[in-house]
Amino acid sequence: MRADDIEKLISVGRPELSPDGSFAVFAVSRPDLAANRAVGQLWRIDLPDGTPRRLTRGTADGSPRLSPDGSRIAFVRGDAKGKTQVFIVDAAGGEPVQATDAALGVGDFDWSPDGRTLAFTARIPDPGRYGSVEGLDAGAEPPRRITGIRWHANGLGYLADRPARLFVIDVPATDAEPFYEPAATVVGEGETPRKKQIVAHEAVQLSADDVSVTGAVFAGAEILTIEDEVDPSLRDLRSVLVAIRVDGSGQREVVGRGANLSIGEAVVAADGTIAFLADDVGAEGIDFIAPGSALWILEPSGPRRLTDPETIDLGEVGSHITATEDDFLVQDRTRGRVRLLRVTRSGEATEVLGGDLEVAGHAAAGDRIVAAVATPDSFGELLLLEDGVARTLTAFGVSAAATGLVTPREVTVEGRDGYPVHGWVAKPDGDGPFPVILQIHGGPYASYGIHLFDETQVLVAGGYAVVYCNPRGSAGYGREHGRVIRQAMGTVDFADVVDFLDGAVAADWTLDASRVGVMGGSYGGYLTAWVIAHDHRFAGAIVERGFLDPVSFQGTSDIGTFFGDEYVGISAEDIARQSPMAVVDRVTTPTLIIHSELDFRCPLEQATRYYSALKRQGTDAELLVFPGENHELTRSGQPRHRVERFAAVLDWWERRLPIT
Repeated sequence: MRADDIEKLISVGRPELSPDGSFAVFAVSRPDLAANRAVGQLWRIDLPDGTPRRLTRGTADGSPRLSPDGSRIAFVRGDAKGKTQVFIVDAAGGEPVQATDAALGVGDFDWSPDGRTLAFTARIPDPGRYGSVEGLDAGAEPPRRITGIRWHANGLGYLADRPARLFVIDVPATDAEPFYEPAATVVGEGETPRKKQIVAHEAVQLSADDVSVTGAVFAGAEILTIEDEVDPSLRDLRSVLVAIRVDGSGQREVVGRGANLSIGEAVVAADGTIAFLADDVGAEGIDFIAPGSALWILEPSGPRRLTDPETIDLGEVGSHITATEDDFLVQDRTRGRVRLLRVTRSGEATEVLGGDLEVAGHAAAGDRIVAAVATPDSFGELLLLEDGVARTLTAFGVSAAATGLVTPREVTVEGRDGYPVHGWVAKPDGDGPFPVILQIHGGPYASYGIHLFDETQVLVAGGYAVVYCNPRGSAGYGREHGRVIRQAMGTVDFADVVDFLDGAVAADWTLDASRVGVMGGSYGGYLTAWVIAHDHRFAGAIVERGFLDPVSFQGTSDIGTFFGDEYVGISAEDIARQSPMAVVDRVTTPTLIIHSELDFRCPLEQATRYYSALKRQGTDAELLVFPGENHELTRSGQPRHRVERFAAVLDWWERRLPIT
């Protein structure tokens, strides 16, 4: 797989299934180098034996939601100004109609039970900010007064001057007369020239001005949403779930801070039962390490947990709930896979879909279930599960498979303390011996999986064997596996990745132990920097978007108010004991540091200060900074930047770890 083959990485989003199970709709997306953005449309397939067909023709259509009767689809699309709005299209196809006109675009949205109204969230800018006054650019805006400890977010920027609020709006008719551009005309004194009407109805705000909200889920005559107050002095990850009356007559608290829960998605079952995904963050509201993501339902006495987070992990990115007649479908990540579980209201969990796949989304109606999945040879497909038999309905992975993918070999290595370290080895065809690159994932509470991974495939195509694992601190192996590095970073996690490398190389003579490199991003950047300060065997290293100095991280990162405090502690001694900056003087390995200008998760100063320290002491180092990108460069950055990054990575390894 070459770098520009990322165009063949077609992902399938969360599907929707019609109420009678007769058809499914879903969105696909892929990077496009010519457009230099992600592109995609909505697709429909009639079940059980229909052929997938493209339903819309927008540039980046996504997040389809079927109306309760299945006749229409609400979805998001960029408007004329590039802002994400909700559009409505007939489920059989046709010309979409724009339903919202939010100044900065919409966030979450949902259909009312009768299909006549939409609820949605939208960020509303303070007067004069973010282009709300024509001709007033960002550099000329007034100063921002910040009084809380949280003020920005990665991928977004400042928070307090554009709170998200909850709105309702009537759904436009898909067969109504369209709006036309008025012709030029002379207007009288004091009159305003007529402008083209954009949407049929005005939105009505329901939430208060003094809080920001997340989520919009209809529950009868109410809408569920989560209040997100900007903290004045203490970071609190506990959620407040409220129900706001659709008629605007008031609201009530559904789940308060006393439940000590950080709530994700909520759904309402057919009988009105509210279910949600949530982590127990403790009485202080900041216990987030290896969070106990579980399925909960709301009862008259309060929330009741249905799944055990010690054995079932529902925290995968994009994890959500499908309410069936009496049960719930959820995604459980385990040992590099993500399986689909059915959970009863008594808490009994059974596997519905498993094996070598990662479930990214699902929907159900009657006896049918559809699921979006990733596999070792496809970035995304849609599966139909009926009568216990799973059948693939799409073939989006064909073009990627044709690039010459390798199938990684699953390996478990016994570490120095006897702990089993699970991971994979991917290598080129041929006899070798191959130079070896140790990859380290971010998180820490994340994991490598079995899905098609462009980072590994591009390196293998370049002639390198790639070794990667899920050390202690990772997700998918139980909470204790994830929590053990709390205030012990750079200990057993360091041992696990090094021991896995040693074990994998020792077991395969085609891997050259004398030619090795190491690389990783985010927490993987942290651990890479830690590795090269303590192990000097590596010909080179790549430290990417790293958590490198916990001291400055506290005042610069969007999660700095709690991440470092919980993971490395707050005393100077604890911080120094686990800080790559504290041991940078030991680094002799040639190091490439890659970072993005707009990374607010691990801010740019983490990279520049680490780079400057290496240069000051004479260590061979280079710094590559990407403009206009944030922490998600390798996953959702501009496609051209992603290809340029791959080129820089391969160039670095060609210079430091040549194939021959």
